[in-house]
Amino acid sequence: MAELLQPNEIMYTAYEPKVSNRFIMYIEGIPSYIIKAASRPSLDQGEIILDHINVERKLKGKSRWQDITITLYDPVVPSGAQSVMEWIRLHHESVTGRDGYSDFYKKNLRFNALGPVGDKVEEWEIKGAFISSMTMGDADWATEDPLNIELTIKYDYAILQF
Repeated sequence: MAELLQPNEIMYTAYEPKVSNRFIMYIEGIPSYIIKAASRPSLDQGEIILDHINVERKLKGKSRWQDITITLYDPVVPSGAQSVMEWIRLHHESVTGRDGYSDFYKKNLRFNALGPVGDKVEEWEIKGAFISSMTMGDADWATEDPLNIELTIKYDYAILQF
């Protein structure tokens, strides 16, 4: 015998989707308004395969938080390049060759998705973040595009607060 659908399963339910251009990200030392784009946290669980005769059984492996990519505008004032380099110098000082302690260069970042009226509808706390690579962009006489800075951020873990 066929099962009947319930009214809440077939009727339209109103909802407001989160959209990709409504966000704000907070990084100590970098103004939020120069953050053009940022990827949200993502996780890879990995796998462990147990072989037994002619059968495979799969278990969850190590959890690995994937890198975050952040694109920044590079304004003249305040200089986006200078803001990034101040953080980089906490990792490694080029002039002296000295590296910094992780307590100095690791930061906690915050990513907020915003609702249509600017309210915070989602908050990620990104713990132990540091810059693993940085690209200052290319200068080109043939274009008038603004310069961007690309950062790849590695981090220990992320917490979805709400």
